[in-house]
Amino acid sequence: MLIHKYVVAVDWGTSHLRAFLCKVNDDKTLTLTDNAKSLGVNKVVNSFEKTLFDCIAPWVNKYGKIPVFMMGQIGSSIGWKETSYLPCPTSLEDIASKCINFSCNDHDIVIVPGVSCRLSNDNYDVMRGEELQVLGWLQQSSQHSIGTHLICLPGTHTKWVLVKDGKIELFKTAMTGELFDLLINHSILIKKNNNATFDLCSFQKGADFTLKSELGSFTHGLFSVRSKQLFGELTNSQAYSYLSGLLIGSDVRAAMNAEEWQLSQIGDVSVIGENKLSQQFSQVLKAHDIKMKIYEVSEITLLGFNAVYQQFIALPSSK
Repeated sequence: MLIHKYVVAVDWGTSHLRAFLCKVNDDKTLTLTDNAKSLGVNKVVNSFEKTLFDCIAPWVNKYGKIPVFMMGQIGSSIGWKETSYLPCPTSLEDIASKCINFSCNDHDIVIVPGVSCRLSNDNYDVMRGEELQVLGWLQQSSQHSIGTHLICLPGTHTKWVLVKDGKIELFKTAMTGELFDLLINHSILIKKNNNATFDLCSFQKGADFTLKSELGSFTHGLFSVRSKQLFGELTNSQAYSYLSGLLIGSDVRAAMNAEEWQLSQIGDVSVIGENKLSQQFSQVLKAHDIKMKIYEVSEITLLGFNAVYQQFIALPSSK
């Protein structure tokens, strides 16, 4: 692969394509200079090739044949070219060495592989894209590569990632965000309300319902979203926040009771996600005396791309 003055980093998930134009500095680190958005993997109409190059056309016209590094569902069975899942424990070096590299329109294209693990209950878990955020978090401080840490990546499919001595040891997925979307759009729990605003009190009530229940009656608790509206305890707008709290509370409860780690022995939980969602998870964690620290997701993701890029171009096979 030829070293170019610029590189495009692409986070291409199911719902969105997010592209970032980065300048390659003299020390091979990356500096973000521009960004663009387009259709996610499930929404592509023509082809992945056309969708990508339509999105980055202004940069290509200005800077020429820019290398493109991609992560996320674009490397899955429903994406452009499928990459393997690397079994845990896995490291930056492992991930960079298993990237696939091909040429399209005379551009070097690199797709980062996903990561898999097998949990103590014999269930498998997988992720694509979030591994870049974990790798970026590892770059953020040398202390992150020492000892055991737990990272929370809230989103459509929330990931709880256990990191040991700089390696992704294992992780667990919760469908928190997707469930919220399904329930507000395809259930009787809430009438559609595009003007709903976040209500902290209602959110905390929902979280407490799940976290303070001895049996964690999640499915029974869901119907309380509707019944509390019927009897005037929640407005339609407040019900959104209550449902969000109930789901995030359930997510956090599972992390608190996980067999794979002990939160009391880990220290801070590192939360990496969009600011609003990170704040909501943090609110629940703090309410239960769990120490946490929030990291800005764009900065951490760029650090992850930076790490994989530098590691990949240093490989003999990329020369």
